[in-house]
Amino acid sequence: MVFLWALPLGISIGILSGFFGVGGGFILTPVLLLLGFPPINAVATSLLYSMSTSVSGMVRHYKYGNISFKPAVILGLSGMAATQVALPFVLKIEELGYDDIVIPILYLILLGYFALSMLKSSRSESIKQTMSDSIPKIALIGFVAGLASSILGVGGGFIMVPLMIKFLGFPPRMAVGTSLVSIFFIVTAGFISYVFSATINITLGVALVLGALVGAQVGASLTTLYANRRIQFFLSILYLATFLSVLSKLLGVPVIGLVILAVYALALFTLFTFNSLRAKRS
Repeated sequence: MVFLWALPLGISIGILSGFFGVGGGFILTPVLLLLGFPPINAVATSLLYSMSTSVSGMVRHYKYGNISFKPAVILGLSGMAATQVALPFVLKIEELGYDDIVIPILYLILLGYFALSMLKSSRSESIKQTMSDSIPKIALIGFVAGLASSILGVGGGFIMVPLMIKFLGFPPRMAVGTSLVSIFFIVTAGFISYVFSATINITLGVALVLGALVGAQVGASLTTLYANRRIQFFLSILYLATFLSVLSKLLGVPVIGLVILAVYALALFTLFTFNSLRAKRS
């Protein structure tokens, strides 16, 4: 029974992951929370899933030349260090029984900030294109993403991508591809930390991973159909939809959150299908 709904869920989130370069965990964790999974188990499962989406997506982005390896390595190493700093905090809040409140609230703060900043950036007249190679800036972004990865069960891409665009001047496609490389190192370190302290549903994990391997490839290929500014706009709306879904969980109406995410995904996938068919005809 789990496999029947987990496989299409894995494919759907994988498409979004490959398209946006966000690893998929920041979408999957709220969905698992909405479905009633304990926060720590949702985090561990999402880290496993993000490992798959990052590998699948970065292979396709490498073919498109969307990866800058030096920043990717710096982001990955600093993020891996941060996961080890964050794990004791996560285990402590679970021990105290605060994980049901702390994790969703942290999600709301981050999602709200990035939704607004990305929406504003996507509507600006110009987007900065000069890429910065500042090692301290890159390392700081990786460290922040690593903290989020361990605390929230995300790959860190949903933080890295907008920060790389805003503070490092990365074009969205380059930010997406580069973040996927670093995400793999970050989530692997985070997952290894959790594997001995959290229970993972094997059937659920396998179904999600299989879906990720397919979906991330499709999502990465879809980036060729859209301008950088349009990708930013879609990403900002995804952040907003996820924000509303987490808020609905806190307010005790998780069904509304699932409906919001489903409507957004359906609308976006319909647009993807329409533009793909139009591109094939031209």
